[in-house]
Amino acid sequence: MIAIVSDVRNKAIRRINIISKIEGVRIKYTANLITIGRITGAVLLLFVKPLSVSFFAIYILCGISDILDGYIARKTKTSSKSGEILDSIADLIFIAVMLVIFIPLLAWRWWMLCWVGGIALVRFLSVGVGFAKYHAVSFLHTYANKITGIILFGFPLLYYATGLTVTVSVICCFASLSAFEELIITIRSKRLNRNVASIFYNKGKYTP
Repeated sequence: MIAIVSDVRNKAIRRINIISKIEGVRIKYTANLITIGRITGAVLLLFVKPLSVSFFAIYILCGISDILDGYIARKTKTSSKSGEILDSIADLIFIAVMLVIFIPLLAWRWWMLCWVGGIALVRFLSVGVGFAKYHAVSFLHTYANKITGIILFGFPLLYYATGLTVTVSVICCFASLSAFEELIITIRSKRLNRNVASIFYNKGKYTP
């Protein structure tokens, strides 16, 4: 009888351990799955009518996911190097999709396209310098980059409220400042710190 009870207890413990491991895996990858969902949503935007109800529904979900993935990663203490890189790639894909959608759609002036191209060039230069120095993708999560991302996300609303010229000027001003700040930080830093707050305040753990 004692042997039977002991066997049942051991089986129950093994099942609990298996369930705990499964739940642990789910929690560990929840933030990354949300980020992957944002990438999927960004790609789906290419196949719906721009500025339609479906477009804005997917667009808003992408924005919510951008907030949720980082929040969940911090709350569950599952932040990781791969997660940070995936988040940056998702942001890059989202921005690229927005450019693909809106550049043919709107009446851009030559100086606007030159400005956007210049910002992209600085970004690529920063990534290139970072890869040469750290042998890793060096997207930084600075406050300026986060603010630029928020303003960029509001592009459709800002466009409807103020027009193309004001919208592009505001977004490009912030994007230029954040791009040059990231480049300067990358050039000056001896070690990679993706979570650096700004050029004036170096906060966060260094990435080995």
